[in-house]
This record gives sequence, structure tokens and C-alpha cells, in this order.
Amino acid sequence: MTNAQQTSGFLPNALPAPRHAAGGVLAGLSFAAKDLYDIAGQPTAYGNPDWERTHPVPVSSAVAVLALLEAGARFAGKTKTVELAYGLTGENVWYGTPLNPAAPDRFPGGSSCGSASVVASGEVDIALGSDTGGSVRIPASYCGIYGIRPSWGSVSLVGARPLAPSYDTAGWFAARASHLRRAGEVLLPAGGDGPLGPLLRVNEAWMNAQPAIAAALTPALEAAEAVMGPAIPISPVPETLAVLYEHFRCVQAEEAWATLGAWVAATGPKFGPGVGERFAAARDLPAGKAEAGRAFRQVFRKRLLGLLGGGAVMAYPTSPLLAPKLDSSPAEQQWVRETTIGVTAIAGLGGLCEVSIPAAKVDGAPVGLSLVAAPGRDRALLALAERVAEQLGLAI
Repeated sequence: MTNAQQTSGFLPNALPAPRHAAGGVLAGLSFAAKDLYDIAGQPTAYGNPDWERTHPVPVSSAVAVLALLEAGARFAGKTKTVELAYGLTGENVWYGTPLNPAAPDRFPGGSSCGSASVVASGEVDIALGSDTGGSVRIPASYCGIYGIRPSWGSVSLVGARPLAPSYDTAGWFAARASHLRRAGEVLLPAGGDGPLGPLLRVNEAWMNAQPAIAAALTPALEAAEAVMGPAIPISPVPETLAVLYEHFRCVQAEEAWATLGAWVAATGPKFGPGVGERFAAARDLPAGKAEAGRAFRQVFRKRLLGLLGGGAVMAYPTSPLLAPKLDSSPAEQQWVRETTIGVTAIAGLGGLCEVSIPAAKVDGAPVGLSLVAAPGRDRALLALAERVAEQLGLAI
């Protein structure tokens, strides 16, 4: 049963906040961190009371958290996450499902649901999340804010809880494009500032989106064209997005069980709707499924690098669907998951960087436009997103 009583994206905490530098490139800004990043002296619950109960309180903070503190950002608190980061709606029956401030009758998106919620509500300027299968990009789209999945391996996850390590990335949200970029100046490695272009329109992703969403995002694509020139249509997924979803799902499942299965088996934790079922499916994954997924990933990644290696940027709807409503059935939620991850798997399988821009609304609910570039082009992509947002007339 869905926890329809939405709450703050913050976890309650009376402990002192870690100290931040008096000055720095993020001085004057506040940030929050998803509750899979360690904060010294504060428990990491990872979205599940049994995880919190069976793990010690961290004695040191995650590297990404320390980087923001050292850059002068003020820590405002930890944010809720889907249990063990294995979900896409943002529901948490133990700590409360965070409010979607932009569409209160809909889910905020997960698993970085709390971080998206507190940025969308204006409670903080920046919030750390993580993105394995879309858990920054999708909440960004659902909540009408900016979000980035950086290139795989580009931002340290030391001191953060893993799910599927060959897909896991640190990511972050902001309500302003300039704040998203400024956080990138702190978190991302140097380089990746070269020119980008041409713009590529990914046919499969546009066709997969609901017609109303594709229509609403057309002006955003035109804004990107005003910055980069006419978009070139491409069809990089002849296998279909459903095949991408299946390969992504199988590799993720194998890694999730390899990473967390021993704890699940030994502890027998209580899980909310869908989470236990996903771990059971991961445990029982047929032999050879993940191996086939890894083989496909190698081929697909080479294809994408051939397209994007010279600086090209793909553009498509971040999510093909609106955020599901709070009263949607488990079957509806699973359909949203499968339809959505078919698209988010493009960057996931490719190890690419992707920025979601809050570009439009459909039936009062936000929808985002994604710009996607080759690994290592993160800084240039953030600068491009800021230019496109300015062209759209958004606050930057």
C-alpha cells in the first residue's frame, strides 16, 4: 500500500552539522546529502531501519560531502532515500515518502527522492544524490529542477553505500543551472571543458515518450538548436529500448545481489513494497543473463563513444512519462519503471554524463529535457545546459 502521506525530504536529526569552510566557491550556499553518504557521527540508514540497526555510526564523512564543506557550502541535513537505493518512485514506508513540491499528488521519483524534494521546495541550494538507473535524472524531471548524472567514475563514491558498482554514480540537484555548474567545479575532476557539437536527436527516446511530453519539450529542443545548430536525427538503439532495459536490469540485479545479498540473507530485513521482490529476483537471476548484459554493454558503449567521442551531444526527454500518482497501483509503477529505465539505460550502459533541464510542464507536472555527452565532458555539458536554460528563459 502506498504511503500517500508525504513528508519532508529531510530525515529528522538533532545532531550538530559538520563544520564548513568560511570561504570558498560555494560560500553562502547550503546543501543536503542523500542518506547513503556517510556523515561523521550521524547514522547512515540507507533508507531501511534494519540497515541502520546493523551498521555502526560512521566515524568519517564521505569524500563528496567533505568536498562541498571545504568549498564553503553549509550542510543542512540528510535526505530520505528509497531502501538500499533500489527503486525509482521515491516511496519509503519507514521514513515517509518525500513531498513532490511541484506536483503534490505525484511521487517525487527515486531513489534520490529526498534530495530532489528539498531542492524543489527551496530548502537548500544543492543536494547530493546518487544515480544507478536514473535516480537523479528522474527525480529532477519529476520535481522540475536540474540534475546531473556525471560520467561513471568521475566523482568519488568513497564513504557512500553501493548498489551496482559498475553503474553507480554520485550526482546532484539544484534549482538553478549556475548552482549545478558551481557544484561541478568542486566535485568534478579538472578538464572536460572543450567545445561540444553537433546536437543529435535520439529518435527512439522521442518516440518512446508520451506524445504530450514530446510536444511540450519541442521548444526546449529548439532552444538547444538555437545554441548548437539544427539537431541531426539518429537511431542508435536498433535493438529497441526494451532490450536496453533488460540488459541493464540483469547486470544491475547481479551486482546488487553480489553487493548486498549477504546482508539481506543474513539479516532478513523488512522491506517496503517492491524492494524485497527486486532482491529476490536478483538472487534468482538465471545463469547467463548478466553475462549477456555485460557483453551487450561493451558493444553498445563502443557504439555510443563512436557517436559522441568528437563532442556530439544527444538530446531527448529525461523521462518518457509523468511522475506516477501516489495512488497508482504496483503494476502501474512497474510499467513506469520498465518504460523509463529503457531510456535512462542509454547513459547508464554508456557511462555517459547527462544533465536534465526543467524544461516544461504537462497537466501541471514537470518534464525535463536531457543533454547527454561522452564520458569526461561533464564540465562542458554543465556549461551548455546553462546556456540552453538561458535560451529557454529559465532562471540560471
